[in-house]
Amino acid sequence: MSAMTAQEIQEIALKARADFPILNQDVNGKPLVYLDSAASSQKPQQVIDAMTAYYHSDNANVHRGAHILGDRATAAFEGARDKVKSYLNAPAREQIIWTKGTTEAMNLVAHGLTPQIEAGDEIIVTRMEHHANIVPWQMLAERTGAVIKVWEINEHGELLMDQLDELLNPNTKLLCFTHVSNVLGTINPANEIIAKAKSVNALTVLDGAQATPHFAVDVQDLDCDFYAFSSHKIFGPTGIGVLYGKRDLLEAMPPYQGGGEMIERVSFEGTTYNQLPYKFEAGTPAIGEAVGLGTAIDYIQSLDREALDAHEAALMAHAIKLIETIPGMSMIGTAENKVPVMSFKIEGLHPSDIGMLLDQQGIGIRTGHHCAMPLMEKFGLPGCARASFAFYNTHEEVDQLFAALAKIQRMFA
Repeated sequence: MSAMTAQEIQEIALKARADFPILNQDVNGKPLVYLDSAASSQKPQQVIDAMTAYYHSDNANVHRGAHILGDRATAAFEGARDKVKSYLNAPAREQIIWTKGTTEAMNLVAHGLTPQIEAGDEIIVTRMEHHANIVPWQMLAERTGAVIKVWEINEHGELLMDQLDELLNPNTKLLCFTHVSNVLGTINPANEIIAKAKSVNALTVLDGAQATPHFAVDVQDLDCDFYAFSSHKIFGPTGIGVLYGKRDLLEAMPPYQGGGEMIERVSFEGTTYNQLPYKFEAGTPAIGEAVGLGTAIDYIQSLDREALDAHEAALMAHAIKLIETIPGMSMIGTAENKVPVMSFKIEGLHPSDIGMLLDQQGIGIRTGHHCAMPLMEKFGLPGCARASFAFYNTHEEVDQLFAALAKIQRMFA
């Protein structure tokens, strides 16, 4: 990108912001300031229109309809799969599996790998994981007698890379880690981690839910074995997500659920399963949601992401600078390489009180343990507050957040 002024970057961000109609409303008599995109991003008008058009004109079941609506629905549904393939730079569309989201994707992999895991095998999981990338592996360990090994972090919220060298051994079968922490915002060095896992022939499973909204992901460059993300984090609808897997691993895994679509032939003497990707897509899929996700990907790829990345970085830098203006406030997760997520605490204030009082001023954040209780334990916290920024946020909204926090802090001083 040629050198751009801060004003030019902000103008690009404001133009993108105009695509999100939900942001133009008042909450509790105040203009909405939405700072909860890490939980669920807002949707541009383009996505809303695409889903409306599908239900208005093309609504039908996919793959076997002997009529034009079925043909159009199938084309849109499978076209969305092709868009995801391109977005992740996957080798083949058959390696893109529709799921309900990252959580179901992790459960699908844990179920599918069960026959390959034996008692005494080791599964490495990091301290910073979302519960969706912890509990399925605990359940797998319970089924098989495998052992969970915890990979720890430092006080900045960064993985202890030296410890990984100590944890990896010939018994390591799985290394499961988040590409980006939903609490800390830490961007983990995925290529380096995957290379280390390969040295002991361990499979790698990545939670990409927080990575895909902020930067391009190339699964072939990563050379990971599995990668998952959720539509609603990347400006698409809820209820649909993606699992990418290497072909040989997906072909070796048994189906996750039984029913229609995932079969080639059914008889009472036996059933043969369908080919990839349909082997893992039992039942009527989320067709309208797939259309919405495909449109969200089109939308993301139409943007000047380099400029918007610079805008997000500037928002985060501005927020970090303002922390010192609030007595007793500190940020949780100070990794050098991170996305615009600011988890924080204020001495003497409960996170729930902070969230409630901010909401009264029209500002939406998230509070609690953020589905990362082991991480909260590491920092000795029952929970924390989290403000997460997207390219549709503004510097003025960051200022509003901190003005509101200052007001709350004075109330309890």
